[in-house]
Amino acid sequence: MRGSITMLDGLKNSLGDVLKKIVKSSGIDEELIKDLSKDVQRALLQSDVNVRLVLEITKHLEERALNETPPPGLSRKDHIVKILYDELSKLLGNESDFDFKPGKQNKIILLGIQGSGKTTVTSKLAKFLTRQGYKVGVIGADTYRPGALVQLRTMCEKSNVEVYGEENNKDSPHIVKNGLKYFEGQPLDVILIDTAGRHKEEQDLLEEMDRINKITEPDLALLVIDGTIGQQCYNQAEAFHKTIPVGGIIITKLDSSAKGGGALAASAATGAQIMYIGTGERIDDLEKFSPTRFVGRLLGMGDIQAVLDLAKRLENEGDDVRMKRISSGKMNMDDFFYQLEEVTKVGSLKGFLESMPGLSGMVKDDQLNQMEGRVSKWRYIIQSMTKDEKADPDLLNSSRIKRISRGSGWPEGEVKELLKNYKNSKNMMKASKGRQMQGTLRRMGLG
Repeated sequence: MRGSITMLDGLKNSLGDVLKKIVKSSGIDEELIKDLSKDVQRALLQSDVNVRLVLEITKHLEERALNETPPPGLSRKDHIVKILYDELSKLLGNESDFDFKPGKQNKIILLGIQGSGKTTVTSKLAKFLTRQGYKVGVIGADTYRPGALVQLRTMCEKSNVEVYGEENNKDSPHIVKNGLKYFEGQPLDVILIDTAGRHKEEQDLLEEMDRINKITEPDLALLVIDGTIGQQCYNQAEAFHKTIPVGGIIITKLDSSAKGGGALAASAATGAQIMYIGTGERIDDLEKFSPTRFVGRLLGMGDIQAVLDLAKRLENEGDDVRMKRISSGKMNMDDFFYQLEEVTKVGSLKGFLESMPGLSGMVKDDQLNQMEGRVSKWRYIIQSMTKDEKADPDLLNSSRIKRISRGSGWPEGEVKELLKNYKNSKNMMKASKGRQMQGTLRRMGLG
């Protein structure tokens, strides 16, 4: 998942410091938990999150950290990281997706006050949905801002999305009516309607929204909010919600604002789900919002749930013949391949490494890319071995290595590199008994 490097940097750094404190601590006690709670409070308040929400989240954090027993196979430190992760994710709402109904034109109205970036978001969303395979049409009904229609057409042209608009007509509801008629019968899955930016105080504009709503009968109303306004998002969302039931929220300009955390938390508190976030200026800088992935990024981690699932799977293998073999240092190449497969289920190796408290940020991107490439090569090489060779890699002499090299399409040096890592892994597994999470890296010869 790609996103802006500078996104909510202050919050990311503060939470990163909290994580380091957990990882470096000699033991988890009540004093440390209280300290962590204060650090999290400070980080969230500096990111403009509402005081009541901050106190709520840190109260839960303390209670759970002090009273919950870590599940089997999870250290106390990892468990506290998971609690922090859970509570931050809850603060940002649930993951949500619009359910497009097949065989009909799904109509989406985009609302927002002036300056929220609504026209830009409309074209970004058109591209996003087009890339997902949907056929999209756009109606430009922002008659208040000069140049809005030209901007919309210019940006949508890049995605080959047609925009319906009327340059000289100031009657927005009428344009929407004509646009829907124009697109009627065309094989479109989604019609996006860009409305005028309006201030929540302007009653006549809210009444116009109401008229557009009645004409459109939308399947979804999306509210576009500027992330730099922070907690004020709550009031904005509430005002619009009274006029048109808001089904989802898009937050823009999350690339560097110190108020971004406040915008996210306030929006989630309205009850309308945050569906998309805009993380930069380019047309591709829009992504589906997932609280768990977003928090993972703030903590400099991957999706912790995937890692915990992996830990659980590995623990459950504890009594299995394979696990006994691995932990006693009798691992064969099939077992090694199995370990690789388990790790790739988590997602990218980078995501996996970043998900592990204490390892996040310690491995450079170019090293990660090399490792990821290596894992991919290893799989092809192992698949080119015979059953006997996989059961007993000591059989691999120079002529066999030559054959495997030809079969896998990788140089002999790569086959030898795999064997070296396999042996390292085998020896280290014997020493580590295959029980700890850190052992997972050793299983891959990366420890």
